[in-house]
Amino acid sequence: MKEPFIWDKYSDQPYPIKDKIYKKKMRKKHIWDYIPLFFTNILFFPLSILLMSLFKGKKIAKESFYGMGVDLDKGEVQNELINDLSVKHLLIRMPLWEMHRVEEYVKFARSFGEDKKTLLNILQDREHIEDEVLLQKDIEIIFEHFSSFVREYQIGNAINRTKWGFFSMKEYLKWYEAIQKIRDEKYPDLKLIGSSVIDFEYHYTIRTLFNFFSIKYDKFSSLLYVDRRGAPNNTQMGIFDTKNKISMLYSLVKLSPKTSNKIYITEVNWPLSNTAPYAPTSELECVSEEAYTGFMNEHLEIAKESGKRQR
Repeated sequence: MKEPFIWDKYSDQPYPIKDKIYKKKMRKKHIWDYIPLFFTNILFFPLSILLMSLFKGKKIAKESFYGMGVDLDKGEVQNELINDLSVKHLLIRMPLWEMHRVEEYVKFARSFGEDKKTLLNILQDREHIEDEVLLQKDIEIIFEHFSSFVREYQIGNAINRTKWGFFSMKEYLKWYEAIQKIRDEKYPDLKLIGSSVIDFEYHYTIRTLFNFFSIKYDKFSSLLYVDRRGAPNNTQMGIFDTKNKISMLYSLVKLSPKTSNKIYITEVNWPLSNTAPYAPTSELECVSEEAYTGFMNEHLEIAKESGKRQR
């Protein structure tokens, strides 16, 4: 990553941008995108709440529901752990700023065996957001290297956090559209997944689902963290526990012409106590391993029973 964007190797995400002048300048540059953000939310935020109880989920097969994220730099021990879990679906991040390691990522993905199905998460950086020629070159390299055994690609990650490189949802939509064009022209069998908004910030999700860009998400993704609320049954904004957050997102997807009804929660986690600097939050939000176990089992059960999450 290039400054002012700096990668935190402990928490596996960028540090918050420290250059306040740059941050203010970029937000001012994209201030007009708040207008469509505002007007789409006036309509679809309350509408999705009103209708969310009407949309029923479908029974999900247990063997296809669970997935696990693995990381090139975490070592070969992950292969044994994945086999212990009998997980068949993997999420692997491919950072665009590490294109020089693309062969390593291919080898790593293949190392888990042919019985595993990989969702490749293409991580953005500012350089590839601003340089369309560079983006096209590197996306074609990724598709060329992975398309023989990887069918699904998550386009972007945590797009509503400026430390990840985007300063408006319009920037993301334009970026996704450019990648979709490459897919449509050269790799039509591949599936693209977005929009990868993190946390319960559905005003950004709504902007990515209702717009005039020529895009289509083959499946829809969300980084639906609920960790700052503690237990999954704890609420936010009065009524939104994990179950209702899932139902509202499903309602939005059902209303949108931009995607199918299939949704992936690509990240969910609770930070563990006494693990700083690996924990990405303060100790206040951290939990014990025992609490983590209970929270994660509860979260998975809620998501599976809802029938509104495919994985």
